Amino acid sequence: MVQAYVLIQSEVGKAALVADAIGKIAGVTMAEDVTGPYDVIARVEARTVDELGKLVIAKIQDVPGITRTLTCTVVHV
Repeated sequence: MVQAYVLIQSEVGKAALVADAIGKIAGVTMAEDVTGPYDVIARVEARTVDELGKLVIAKIQDVPGITRTLTCTVVHV
């Protein structure tokens, strides 16, 4: 299982709507609106890195109101 945090910037005033929409996507285990340089942080999981990429590109980035994402894959060292 591959896990990652997706840091999301949204349009002004859209963070709560974006977090709610993302939280309903299969593979997203948590989505919360936050303060700071990013507006929403989501934790996601998929079986492979390729599936993770497809989740971010095809599902998360398709949510209206998102302007930019940054994906940080979880590593266990």
